[in-house]
Parts: sequence; structure tokens; C-alpha cells
Amino acid sequence: MSILKKLTDCVGKWRGKSTLQDPNTNKPEESQSTAVVSSILGGRFIRLDYTWGYQGKPQEGSLLIGYDKDEDKVTAHWIDTWHNSDRVMACVGATPKDSTISVRGSYAAPPGPDWGWRIDIKSDNDQDLRIVMFNIWPEGKEELAMEGSYSRM
Repeated sequence: MSILKKLTDCVGKWRGKSTLQDPNTNKPEESQSTAVVSSILGGRFIRLDYTWGYQGKPQEGSLLIGYDKDEDKVTAHWIDTWHNSDRVMACVGATPKDSTISVRGSYAAPPGPDWGWRIDIKSDNDQDLRIVMFNIWPEGKEELAMEGSYSRM
């Protein structure tokens, strides 16, 4: 079975909500959210596009997910209008042991050290989808940053 099989089963349109742990107010902010999962290049990659909102303004993001057989690793490139500005975050993760694909990347936080970022994508069936993102302090502490919960349209 392909490592990306669980995500291939999720191909289609999704609707739900996103909750941002707003670092500016230290309060969660919930918004309506959509997701579209696509299989591209003959199933070699999965593309996950999502929308959400922050203080009434539309936001969007995208993940391009693949599997490197030679390295036995999941790879992803992540872009997002609110979190990443104009940068692409390259992420990598171990081969999943269950229904969660988990990848990690990092970003610069001058004048201090880089911070980490983790993205988990989970679907236990083809009717529910969760995208959960964590901020990782330089010391290793993880904090929930964003969670999207979706049901198939």
C-alpha cells in the first residue's frame, strides 16, 4: 500500500472550521474553513489546499506532499498567506505508522534561533479530515498553533 494511500482516499472537497491560537491576543479564533485534496502527477503527490480567516480577512494555504522511497521519508512544501508570508517551508517526516502523516520544518526568528513547525494530517476514514499545526520552541516545547477539522462535502 502506498504511504500516501490515506490521503488519496481523501481526494475531494471538505468543509469545516479552523481554530487559530492567536499569538497577538493569546485567545483562539475560529473561522469557517474549506479544504480540497487532489492527487497529482499520477498519484505521486497529494496537494492539500485550504482556506480560513483571520479577523474577517480570508487566508489560504497549500501543502504539496510526496514520499521519497529512497530515503523512506514523507516530504512536503507548505505555503500559507498568514504564517509564511512569501516563503516556502520545506518539511520532512518519518514514514507513518498509523493514519497520521506528520512533517516538520523550521523558520527563522531573528535575532534568536530558528523555531520549528510540525504539521499533522490525519484521516481515520474517508469522511473526516484533520490538519493540526504546532509551533516548536527552540528548546523543543510544542504549542498548538492551528487546527482544522473537516467533513466531506
